[in-house]
Amino acid sequence: MLKNKVAVITGGTRGIGYAIAELFLKNGAKVAVLGSRKETVDAALSKLCQQFDSADMMGMYPDLTDYAAVEAAFADVKAQFGRIDILVNNAGISAREPIEAYDPEAFKKIMDLNVTAVFNGCKAVVPAMKEIGGGSIINTSSMVAKFGQQSGVGYPASKFAVNGMTQSLARELGKYNIRVNAVAPGVTRTDMVAALPEEMVARVAACIPMGRVGEPEEVANAFLFLASDMASYISGAVLAVDGATVN
Repeated sequence: MLKNKVAVITGGTRGIGYAIAELFLKNGAKVAVLGSRKETVDAALSKLCQQFDSADMMGMYPDLTDYAAVEAAFADVKAQFGRIDILVNNAGISAREPIEAYDPEAFKKIMDLNVTAVFNGCKAVVPAMKEIGGGSIINTSSMVAKFGQQSGVGYPASKFAVNGMTQSLARELGKYNIRVNAVAPGVTRTDMVAALPEEMVARVAACIPMGRVGEPEEVANAFLFLASDMASYISGAVLAVDGATVN
């Protein structure tokens, strides 16, 4: 589905991001995996190399909140692979603190990585996509962007912002054949969820109409669809992958 395409995936070293990288490689893409630290990037590439040709992947660890660093990283991707067709803005952090205990610096940090980094990625990739006549940008949103959450206001605020950026850029960049969409996962069996006691996971799953939490591969399938030509007339969408989770 992605033969001859080049994808950049931020937050691609574990969880949903790693599942996206794995699925994109399986579908013929060349992939640049971006992570927060050299050791996590190296570990992800080492694992991917057990299944795929190392020539089809590269890894970097720029500061995503620094536009110049992001721009330089994307230039390196173009230098190695010749183009960028797909950008997945998946890196992010969450928080659960109540407002009275919420450190303003922690709020700034979550907005920097969850919003500013997405802006930086979008801005840096547009020239490369215009150069080849189009592309696909996919941002990671969240189910909390539908109805917020009971504490940790920074996380839902950041994801509402991601939705607004997604829909606005879809309108702005459509004339260049650049599609901009988002995927909003629900509770997914990432490392954080896998570390919880099974009885706690069961309680969470009981509140989901489908009766279970999602798997990273199921979320990755949504990214694959939106990245592919099968979604050639879909832009500005926020695709929920949450088992029909309701407030």
